[in-house]
Amino acid sequence: MDDAPLWLLFSILGGLLLLSGFFSGSETAMMSLNRYRLKHLRKRSSGARKAHKLLKRPDRLIGIILIGNNMVNILASAIATVIALRLYGDAGIAIATLLLTMAVLIFSEVTPKTLAALHPEGIAFTASHILRPLLTLFYPLVWLVNHLSNGLLRIFGVNPSKVVDVSLSKEEIRTVVDISSRNIPEHQDMLINILDLETVTVNDIMVPRNDIVGLNLEDDIDTLLTTVINCGYTRLPVFTGDISRVEGFLHMKTIARLLRSGGEGLTKEAIKRFSREPYFVPENTPLNKQLLNFQQARRRIGLVVDEYGEIEGLVTMEDILEEIVGDFTTNRAEDGQDEIVALDKTMYDIEGSATIRDINKSNLWDLPVDGPKTLNGLILEHLESIPDGNVSFSIGRYRFETLELSEKMVAKVRVKRMLGGVVSSEDHEDEED
Repeated sequence: MDDAPLWLLFSILGGLLLLSGFFSGSETAMMSLNRYRLKHLRKRSSGARKAHKLLKRPDRLIGIILIGNNMVNILASAIATVIALRLYGDAGIAIATLLLTMAVLIFSEVTPKTLAALHPEGIAFTASHILRPLLTLFYPLVWLVNHLSNGLLRIFGVNPSKVVDVSLSKEEIRTVVDISSRNIPEHQDMLINILDLETVTVNDIMVPRNDIVGLNLEDDIDTLLTTVINCGYTRLPVFTGDISRVEGFLHMKTIARLLRSGGEGLTKEAIKRFSREPYFVPENTPLNKQLLNFQQARRRIGLVVDEYGEIEGLVTMEDILEEIVGDFTTNRAEDGQDEIVALDKTMYDIEGSATIRDINKSNLWDLPVDGPKTLNGLILEHLESIPDGNVSFSIGRYRFETLELSEKMVAKVRVKRMLGGVVSSEDHEDEED
């Protein structure tokens, strides 16, 4: 070594610094890889496949990288010492330490690691073609180092063989969707809505009992036919006197066949005979679960029941799908029945039957949803009675003024969101009719 020309020693030292940079950058790139993206990329990239295999045993991967890096750095230190002694004598040791430290930090640590952190896939996939053969070549040494290291970890109570759970929670998936929104803008809301299905139950989206349109077998045939013509729905519940005495569901195509069979085809007996048995849904069933239940039962519509078996409303598969993709059909029965009418940016006329959840979604409000489901229910809970005349009052930062009343409910209200902060609840005041 003392006889080797300086240009050769400097060349070897430069090559060792580059090798050190390779190992340092490889370590950062491998550890920075997105494991989920890697599973996707390995289908079309040999480098991704090799990187995935290396990451299955991170202890071996880190072992070969650190063995190579330390061997290269130690050899570089020895050569730098020889060069410094030949140039500066005994003072060269201190000079070599300082200069080599700076060179290693700049060329072998900071620069390659920064580059690897910015472009982990390209560097990791390329490095895997080199690291894989090195691991095979130095496997006995890697095995020995890992065996000693794992034994030391066990002494301190750490299990090196423990499988780390890398699955994502719902909130983490939501964060991934938010981060990826620029790449999937048209799908972001849909994916978020899918994640929210388990937090919404069927009684949040059901058609209330009083709004259910069906065929009452106590009505005459002409009335039933008028209901069929004007309803605009594909399936209708069939009941006798009251929805609690439901007979089943009748599909409109069945009614069409009965009508085509002649004037006597549409009879109450035929309606009852061709009705499919009713399907019941517990009111607190999450939407994601109910969607699967509909699929397994091969049903598209069900009656929502409470804990006592009383019918509370009606839910369809279309209602659940609209929670994911938004309104995608226009039902003739719902045309012209806007429950929420904007008067300006902060004031709305709202039907009492409108659900609080729909109001919040439509207006980006935050009315309380942990109690009554409808606006009428929220108002009656606040007032603790059905008002005799129109009243005004506040709930949080929302100012309410009743517009239409009935004996059973508040039919219509005007709501204004106060922009000046939270408004304290006030006692309601009767107004002149």
